[in-house]
Amino acid sequence: MKAFVLTPFLDRLAFPESPRWHEGALWFSDFYTQQVQRVAPDGRRETVVSVPGQPSGLGWGPDGRLLVVSMTDRRLLRLEGDVLTEVADLSALADFHCNDMVVDAKGRAYIGNFGFDLAARATPRTTGLILVQPDGRAKRVAQDLHFPNGTVITPDGRTLIVAETFAARLSAFDIADDGSLSNRRIWAEIEKTSPDGICLDAEGAVWLASPTSREVIRVREGGEVTQRIATPGQAVACMLGGADRRTLFVLSGQIKLTPEQSRENLTGTIHRMQVEVPGIGRP
Repeated sequence: MKAFVLTPFLDRLAFPESPRWHEGALWFSDFYTQQVQRVAPDGRRETVVSVPGQPSGLGWGPDGRLLVVSMTDRRLLRLEGDVLTEVADLSALADFHCNDMVVDAKGRAYIGNFGFDLAARATPRTTGLILVQPDGRAKRVAQDLHFPNGTVITPDGRTLIVAETFAARLSAFDIADDGSLSNRRIWAEIEKTSPDGICLDAEGAVWLASPTSREVIRVREGGEVTQRIATPGQAVACMLGGADRRTLFVLSGQIKLTPEQSRENLTGTIHRMQVEVPGIGRP
C-alpha cells in the first residue's frame, strides 16, 4: 500500500485532540486553550465554542447539534445555538477525567475516562465506558478497561472498537439494539504502543496514533500491521477526512507539558498525508 509522507497542516496549538471530519472541515478540541476549533481544508480556522471544563470527545446528534465532552467536570454538553447546555453529569460514573467519545447514528454517546489521576502519577487502575442516551440517561456499559480512549463504530452500527491505551490493544464489543455492549474480545494487540485516538477505513482496518512510539499505525483485525508512519511529535489522534476521506490528519502534542506550559509554548501540531483507503464509520 502506497502512502505519501506527512506534511504540515496547522501549528501553534496547545494540545489538539479528538479530531472529527464534519461538513467539509476538520473539527478538534484544543484541550488547554479550552476551545473546540473548526479548520477548513485551506487552513482557515475558527473557534466554535469555549469549554471551561476542557473539551475532549466531539460528536453530533441526528439533529446536527454538537455534543462535546467536558473533561475535568465530567459532563456531556450540547451546543444549543451559541450556548452549552448539560446533557448528563457523569461524575458518579467516571473514575477520573472523561476523555474521548463516539456518537452513534441514534445520538447515543459512548464516553471513556482516565480511571486514575495520570498527571499525579497515581497507580493505574481500570475503568469503564459510559453510555449516554439522547435524553441524558447514563450508565456504564463496559468495565475493566485500561484507559479507554479513541473509539469507533462500524458502518452497520453493530460493532464498537475502543483503544485501551495502557494495554497496547484494541478491544471490540457487539452493540445491542438498546446500546448495551456484549461479547468483549481483543480486536488487535500491538506491542510497544500506546493506542490513543483511532479511526476506521473502508477495508475495516484501524489507524491508531501512538504517542509513546511516536507513530501512526494501520492495523487489521487480528493484529496485522500494514503501515507504520513515524510522526514528528507525540501522535495522540488521527482522522480520515478530506473530500474523498483519503486524507489522514495526525494530531500531535507534548504529553509531559503542563497545561500552562502547553499554552505558553504552543507546540501542538496537525500534519496530514494521503492514503489509498478512505475513511468510513463513526466518528
